[in-house]
Amino acid sequence: MAKQNIRVIIAGGGTGGHLFPAMAIAHKLRAINPDIEILFVGALGRMEMEKVPAAGYRIVGLPIEGFNRKNPFKNIRVLWKLLKSLWLAKSVLKQFNPHAVIGVGGYASGPLLWMASYRNIPVYIQEQNSYAGVTNKLLAQKARKIFVAYPGMEKFFPADRIMLTGNPIREGIEKIHTLRPEAIRHFNLSPDKKTILCLGGSLGARSINEAILHHLPWFYSQNHVQLLWQCGKIYFDRLQSQVDKDQNVILRDFISEMDLAYAAADVIISRAGAGTISELCVVGKPVILVPSPNVAEDHQTKNALALVHANAAVLIPDSEANEKLLPEALNLIDNRSLCSQLSENIKKMALPEAAHTIASIVLNDIKALS
Repeated sequence: MAKQNIRVIIAGGGTGGHLFPAMAIAHKLRAINPDIEILFVGALGRMEMEKVPAAGYRIVGLPIEGFNRKNPFKNIRVLWKLLKSLWLAKSVLKQFNPHAVIGVGGYASGPLLWMASYRNIPVYIQEQNSYAGVTNKLLAQKARKIFVAYPGMEKFFPADRIMLTGNPIREGIEKIHTLRPEAIRHFNLSPDKKTILCLGGSLGARSINEAILHHLPWFYSQNHVQLLWQCGKIYFDRLQSQVDKDQNVILRDFISEMDLAYAAADVIISRAGAGTISELCVVGKPVILVPSPNVAEDHQTKNALALVHANAAVLIPDSEANEKLLPEALNLIDNRSLCSQLSENIKKMALPEAAHTIASIVLNDIKALS
């Protein structure tokens, strides 16, 4: 296959929920075929423009942004950027001439997948959530295959194109159970204390941050636990001035070494994005989920309830986080029986080979079509 000089575009991003699965697929494509050419297409100003080059891949940015539901007049500019992005997408496809395009959701996936289907380039969609995104629903009829993480997605997509693969997860996540000593050293944690890992998504979560901050004075007195806290770049400076670094709290704006962070954790606090949940199932640690209320169709709550109904996670509504979150985490970390039960049940829901499955299917299709 290497002699065919295979070229694949991966389009999308905007948040870690879209970007990390995209990068996991890219890594597996390259692992299977080291000579493959991979080009990412993202949205200018979004996190992929920084993270993708850092991972060793080329990326092209489109000037696209989402529609403004609060101020429709601003959508005149949005429509102009969409038209410009479609034109640039056409140019990228002509120059790179890919054998396939994989869309992972996010603003940039729409123009690329639309223009690719117009040029009869095979299109693949990777839908992370239990509730399909608008872009993916619009493009479903043009996709060769649609990779999903949840059963029952026939209500959004053509049934004959759906493949239940699970969500791709970041490399190394499945190997964390040997990394705890390294993780403790890396984050300068105490090996004698239990660790709460707090994640608010790749961009941070204001309500989770406020909930942690609300109980910090009380938390400082809990001498048997420590907190590893990813707060998000936009919140970091303000929180840094309010956190006592000598009181068992490690504050980070963003944690790139997620394998080590998961390895260090005894209990995890997290949003309920689909990609994160897929990772948490593989990690197999006790989890408290705080679904974001600011997502389409409240899909994070639906994601979280799938685990709660299997007795595989604890759910705290965002509106109750300020009062309950940190005390609930302390109660859980001290409840060995419940921790063991949650850990055992969440592991049963893991689909760790999603990235390899998707990469293999795409490459086999390219081979069959060439």
